[in-house]
Amino acid sequence: MIGISLIYFVMMILGFFALRRYHGRLLRSERDALFRSSIVPRISVLVPAYNEAGTILDSVKALLTLRYPNHEVVVVNDGSVDGTLERLIEEFRLYRSSRVPTGDLDTSRIRAVYESLDPIPLVVVDKDNGGKSDALNAGLNHSRAPIVAVVDADSILEPDSLLHVMKPFLADGEVDHTLASGGIVRVANGCRIEHGRIVEVGAPSSVLAGFQAIEYLRAFLGGRIAYSFLNSLLVISGAFGVFRRTAVVEAGGFLLDTVGEDMELVVRLHRRWRRGGGRDYRIVFVPEPVSWTEAPESFEVLNRQRNRWQRGLVESLWRHRRMMLNPRYGVVGMFAFPYFLLFEMLGPTVELAGYLLTGVGLAAGFVPLHLALLFFFVSVGFGVLLSLSSLLLEELTVRRYPRPADVGRLFLAAVVENFGLRQLLTVWRTKALFDALRGDRSWGEMERVGFRASKPDAGAAP
Repeated sequence: MIGISLIYFVMMILGFFALRRYHGRLLRSERDALFRSSIVPRISVLVPAYNEAGTILDSVKALLTLRYPNHEVVVVNDGSVDGTLERLIEEFRLYRSSRVPTGDLDTSRIRAVYESLDPIPLVVVDKDNGGKSDALNAGLNHSRAPIVAVVDADSILEPDSLLHVMKPFLADGEVDHTLASGGIVRVANGCRIEHGRIVEVGAPSSVLAGFQAIEYLRAFLGGRIAYSFLNSLLVISGAFGVFRRTAVVEAGGFLLDTVGEDMELVVRLHRRWRRGGGRDYRIVFVPEPVSWTEAPESFEVLNRQRNRWQRGLVESLWRHRRMMLNPRYGVVGMFAFPYFLLFEMLGPTVELAGYLLTGVGLAAGFVPLHLALLFFFVSVGFGVLLSLSSLLLEELTVRRYPRPADVGRLFLAAVVENFGLRQLLTVWRTKALFDALRGDRSWGEMERVGFRASKPDAGAAP
């Protein structure tokens, strides 16, 4: 447990120095110049939607008004039964289009393709239900841009998000080195949201969402910056990621037989581009806050989410196990894969075993009480240090929480999460490992409270 926290802390330090060396941040004047440019690559924003009638209109309107000079929005209605398609048709005056697909990835049956009578860059693909990966492949087939952005229907993007994540692609010039990029995903709970836009940032008032806000800071401001610095990034969040379309199609699109399609695709891109002598490429994490997502506020939903994430991790590592400690795959095979195996896949089980063995030893008299307490508090202390370091790094860099009360609430969450929630997540992730070994590929229902009720709360800490 202590070793795991120590490794995380080392990654946080590496991420800090990588962040200090980051000079890619676009100034406001540069973003304005890009927004007015006529030569930036076109982007297709792919939005898989299943039963999103309550939020789909605000989401699409927000995506259509992103500050990017040349993008289209491709919504894939994945067999919704709640009126999602009907709401889109009515709101945007859609008609059946003769638009021909540009790709031939296998997908469920396409029922119809719609475009708007109004001069807006919106395409809606209606298809039989086949799951998220199948919907994304349908979106790839119907996109007409060299770059595709994958966005969850319930994600909220910053207005300049496409400009930020396109920076690595624009830096390539005439050589297509960058295969994919992603940015910081933040927890939207506690923010005030109007018409699919964050209009005021606030820390979550929900205890559980506050814990997750700290967890997201750890993941994005520590580990992913460090991995990107080493060109060994294995995960680009499924909430928002940008990919070179030809690379994804060449790799075979999104696989249907996995619950972790985001990680699996990124690992597959690494594997394909590194084997055979390797091609010069980059998969980049941009340390800019570009997307917001709703965090679960019930233990039941959080359990299902983390179970699915952990099973997706196990599936990806097993599917691409030949990369493990294989010099042919460079730093990905020699560092990133062993790290994910030891600390992300097996780490929770080792931590849980440590708790259990310490408890058994204490009960049997093999472990003195003072040593058991020392073990526990040192382990928790490293966890608190890691969480507080993440919050400090956020305040020193991106600093999105403007009110001291918000920072104080997150500070308290960073401490309290180590006394109960961390241990509970350890149990859930351990169970997920065994579920994956049993071959469980269920998705699980991810009920959402919805953004409309979200608003800043400057009151009590969680």
